[in-house]
Amino acid sequence: MSTIGVSSTHPKTMPAEHADIPVWNSENWFYEDWPVGQKIRSLRRTISEGESMAFNALVTDMHPYVADDIFATTEGQFGKRLVAGAFVFSAGLGLVATNCVNAFSYGYDKLRFIKPTFVGDTIYTIRTNLDKRPKYAELGLIRASYEVFKGEGELVLYCEHLQTVKYQNPADFAGKTEK
Repeated sequence: MSTIGVSSTHPKTMPAEHADIPVWNSENWFYEDWPVGQKIRSLRRTISEGESMAFNALVTDMHPYVADDIFATTEGQFGKRLVAGAFVFSAGLGLVATNCVNAFSYGYDKLRFIKPTFVGDTIYTIRTNLDKRPKYAELGLIRASYEVFKGEGELVLYCEHLQTVKYQNPADFAGKTEK
């Protein structure tokens, strides 16, 4: 059972009556709460010209396919500007990201850019909880797939996210961990 917003933080730097209020958009689920096979779907979002170029500027990606409309439309393979793959990855994962105070990113596997994404495309993401296993004395390892789609279901990106997550009851996993 998910425990959304319950006891996620209790800052000592604010009044107690404020610290006791559940934090919006924050979860404190544990390894034991994570259901293998569960799927969630995000809202859709359209990638604008401005945010695409802001991302390119932030990461200094001025490749002609993402930053030069004249090149992309007259000489490029696709006839229009691409959105940087790193931005599609970031935006796509952000659509289903959680603010779980007990989970920590361990890394990403199998990242693939399946099809191009263009300025003005609308994307959404489906996250599927694939598996989990005890790893450390205090943390288990979970793996979820992220599929980012554009339009009405065209797959553009796939990856698997690995996270370590605190056990609610670490004693239950004694002798079952890898390390």
